[in-house]
Amino acid sequence: MTPVAAKVLIVEDDDRIRAALRLALEDEGYEVTEAADAETALGRLHRHGAPDVMIVDLMLGEMDGFTCIRQVRHEHDLPIIVVSARDDTHDVVAALEAGADDYVTKPFEIKEITARLRALRRRARAAVVTEPPPEVVLDADPAAPLVLSAGSGTVRRGDAQVHLTLTEFRLLCELAGEAGLVLSRSTLLERVWDRGFFGDERIVDVHIRRLRTKIEKDPADPRIVVTVRGLGYRLDAQR
Repeated sequence: MTPVAAKVLIVEDDDRIRAALRLALEDEGYEVTEAADAETALGRLHRHGAPDVMIVDLMLGEMDGFTCIRQVRHEHDLPIIVVSARDDTHDVVAALEAGADDYVTKPFEIKEITARLRALRRRARAAVVTEPPPEVVLDADPAAPLVLSAGSGTVRRGDAQVHLTLTEFRLLCELAGEAGLVLSRSTLLERVWDRGFFGDERIVDVHIRRLRTKIEKDPADPRIVVTVRGLGYRLDAQR
């Protein structure tokens, strides 16, 4: 049986870059669709559902890439790679906090994009096939306990589901799997982002910050995912 081609949506207003990406990704076996602006991309998702991965530029015209990513994240959990000429640290952090999984600065090599796509898709497959640990009670608050169930791929606060991205969920699983132990940024980067990631360790901090906004009662004073200064992060289950 012929494998189904992975679907990629490219959101890029530069015709030449968009065409080059399309040709390269089609050569790699991807099924590619394009959008020259964020509004067109969101319309495609509304009509046809989410692709397997998105590549999004930040400077797109009336609606920028940051807003596009945030709107996608309201409805879909899929890998998103940002490609942008903006290389300022604040832009990188803002894109990751908006919901991007990776960030590539222009100009870039096409093979770098394809390598990152493969890494993101391996992570997605690993999240499905890895033998899950049992349920972990992260916060035993009797009124609304916070429970991680890797087997069903969910986190719940009482009766309500906590919606995490794939990256946030995998980070939480890694920390919960070694609760009470410190995991360094480099360890988390290797385990969660795979060796296909070419960026730096700051991406871990950004995703930890986003994770805390969803699971901590007071993200400014985290008690579940704590920072061990100079070493990394540790999960402390609240009893």
